[in-house]
Amino acid sequence: MSSRSEKTISEMGIEALSDRLRNTLKYNNKEDDDGGGANVVNKPDFRELDLGSPISPLRPRRIGTGTTTTTTTTTTSSSSSSSGSVSGRNSTGPNPNLPRKSDSNTNSHSGELSAESSPMRARNFKPGHTRSNSGGSHPMIYSGSGSINSSPVNALPTGNICPSGLILKTGMATRSTKTDVLGSGSVNYGHGSIVRGGGLGAKTPSDTSPVSYPRGLMVGGGSNNSNNNSSNNNNNNPEELKRLGNENYMKGNFAEALSFYEKAIAISPGNAAYHFNRSAALMGLSRLIEAVRECEEAVRLDPGYVRAHHRLGSLLLSLGQVESARKHIFLPGHNPDTVEVQKLNSVEKHMSKCTDARRVGDWKSTLREVDSAISSGANFSPQLFACRAEALLKLNKLDDAFLALSNIPKSEPSISSQSKIFGMLYEAYLFFVKTQIELANGRFDSALTAIEKAGQLDPHNFEISILVNNVRLVVRARARGNDLFKSERFTEACSAYGEGLRLDPLNSVLYCNRAACWFKLGQWERSVDDCNQALRIQPNYIKALLRKAASNSKLERWSEAVRDYEVLRRELPDDNEVAESLFHAQVALKKSRGEEVYNMKFGGEVESVSGLDQFRAAISSPSASVVHFKSCSNVQCKQISSFLDTLCTRYPSINFLKVDIEESSEIAHVENVRIVPTFKIYRKGSRVKEMVCPSPEVLESSVRHYSI
Repeated sequence: MSSRSEKTISEMGIEALSDRLRNTLKYNNKEDDDGGGANVVNKPDFRELDLGSPISPLRPRRIGTGTTTTTTTTTTSSSSSSSGSVSGRNSTGPNPNLPRKSDSNTNSHSGELSAESSPMRARNFKPGHTRSNSGGSHPMIYSGSGSINSSPVNALPTGNICPSGLILKTGMATRSTKTDVLGSGSVNYGHGSIVRGGGLGAKTPSDTSPVSYPRGLMVGGGSNNSNNNSSNNNNNNPEELKRLGNENYMKGNFAEALSFYEKAIAISPGNAAYHFNRSAALMGLSRLIEAVRECEEAVRLDPGYVRAHHRLGSLLLSLGQVESARKHIFLPGHNPDTVEVQKLNSVEKHMSKCTDARRVGDWKSTLREVDSAISSGANFSPQLFACRAEALLKLNKLDDAFLALSNIPKSEPSISSQSKIFGMLYEAYLFFVKTQIELANGRFDSALTAIEKAGQLDPHNFEISILVNNVRLVVRARARGNDLFKSERFTEACSAYGEGLRLDPLNSVLYCNRAACWFKLGQWERSVDDCNQALRIQPNYIKALLRKAASNSKLERWSEAVRDYEVLRRELPDDNEVAESLFHAQVALKKSRGEEVYNMKFGGEVESVSGLDQFRAAISSPSASVVHFKSCSNVQCKQISSFLDTLCTRYPSINFLKVDIEESSEIAHVENVRIVPTFKIYRKGSRVKEMVCPSPEVLESSVRHYSI
């Protein structure tokens, strides 16, 4: 065939194709009106996009004005730039009726709170918007009544290109305005999906078959639900309750969030994500033990729930349960969190060193390593805090040990019943440490109760068994010693207390009791030694300090006696017996130094002075005299007078006097007092200090300085 004829045929083909294309693009906005389901002549040259459901359920398209309809499978085209839209699945892809799987979990837990979730990191999304599901993230759950699927009429889908660059005419791609309703029948639409109203499986009035939906399926509003109250729907819809819980959690309202999660769990107790979210709210409220239980329940319901495993591992690590934490942090087939791995290794290293130091009795190293383990991440471990208390006790820091014991976080046996530390069951070790501290404080009955409880929990542990026997013997020795002391059989009482100390060498009460026996036997040196032992263990032990001061007085060690009584005066400022003992010790100390001590008497009250001769005689005392110049009509004088009575008791070696300048104007004139209250301190008739309107603190400081 010639080239001319080839060109003609080609041109004819192009013209025919152009005519065919023009005919196809003619659109008169009319459908065939025969009511018999005839083919529509004018159709767009691409399939209509349905951005409604993540699984693209089938939906009917009305093609005539009659009652007959046909259902057409619709597919969607999602552009890579349309990250804000929810696209359907292609008909050739995976089964749309199956739930989606994430990259880390076998089940999808939509709307769950991650271990790193915090109110400060929450992002705000506009209502009706979604996030892209790329990268394995969980689909968002919606609670609206179809608003998320609606789009402006005649608007082109973002990211799609129309053929030939033409713009759709009015009505070309209109979408159904039906509201979203939950699909019916036994079809599983996947976790968290929304089904277009009137689509495949839509429940009709004649459909009475049972409906089975997966947990977490969000129900949109529809005509069948128009009579339901929205608040009732919220109360009965676990997914809506979870959403409200998430909103409160992100705002830091952990108690409110917890309430919503608990309501969701009450409706659907088998949903692992609800328990997972509840654990996050409990962590926000610092209720770690309960958070552990919720994570354990989530893992029980869904053994492949990776994030629940990781959170559980993190919680167990903070409780100091390293071995249990390792099982969940290093979940087979999944990469562990590097931060948690570092914390785990650090805690494990310090706990190992702590165990070695405790075994050999190196309590300074034990204290150092246990503090390091706590700061490395096990900051909620009752056992490590108990170990800290035990180390402080062994280092003769009883007050610090008792404080550490009172600060131990609360634990429950169901969490750590089978875990061990230092070879003891976790709960038994807590009672083991409590026994030692109670015993050192002289609470023998409480110590016996605690160690017997430890023996019941861990009857085969060697350390516990030894301590059980020792405590029973110590309690018996102390009771026997007390009975002998009451019978004035002091020598035998010393032996009984000594037997108790042989079993418990850190018992300050037994040392103090034996010191009382030595004092009665006149062996004051031994009494002082036992008191010093008791005070090393318990520095603020008042009874031991009293017996030590009395023993030093018997030994005429006046400097030591005065020092002991001065400490007691600070601890017991209103004890008159201690004040008098201090006074006599001070006088005896002055005598031993050769100072004049005549006319010195024990104070106790403020002496009133009215005559000049009486005043001069009073201030001539070798001990210091504090004179209060006052006026009955002055308010400030009345206020400080009561404080002067207190000083009189605290410093019995000082003579306290008071002069009313209105009644004794001669004394006021001689001493040149014009302003009240005025205080003057005299020694042997000479003025050594003068204060005008002093504060109570300044007044006491000056009195203390001139007291002996």
